Amino acid sequence: MADLNKVMLIGRLSRDPQLRYLPSQSAVCDFGFAVGRKYKLASGESKEETCFVDCTVFGKGAEIFNQYMAKGKQCYLEGRLRLDQWDDKTTGQKRSKLTVVVEDFQFLGSKSDGAGGGGDEGGGQARSGGYGSGPTRAPAAPRGGASRPAPQQQQPDAEPPYGDEQQFKDDDIPF
Repeated sequence: MADLNKVMLIGRLSRDPQLRYLPSQSAVCDFGFAVGRKYKLASGESKEETCFVDCTVFGKGAEIFNQYMAKGKQCYLEGRLRLDQWDDKTTGQKRSKLTVVVEDFQFLGSKSDGAGGGGDEGGGQARSGGYGSGPTRAPAAPRGGASRPAPQQQQPDAEPPYGDEQQFKDDDIPF
């Protein structure tokens, strides 16, 4: 069986993104991410814990992420785990750090939060494609008859979001 290295997170930035450029002029954006979890103990007491993760985005996605995101903003991240290992120069001990390399992200929250990109309500979405080759994708199609402004740029040969199906009315949806 093949291996799988996939991470999906929804949380908030724990520090502002830091944009830098490699000698190859490829953009790199590093940021901290916090993911919370709420649960109840057997006694009924509610508990909350937070996991802090270091994340990196490469390429055009790094520039977009740095432009629209800031500490406290919420987003969805999709990527893979990377383990960095090195020898500490002061103590001589082996050190390691686990990082999420973000390959896809979506801004969450309202426009007033400043997290929304483009003209959609759910925020922008981009794919960084590893070391900076991926294009920015259009937002997901609306569901259940919700109205959303049409994207500014459309590909001439793009298919409609629901194929040749008719537009649904609110009464047609069973939930």
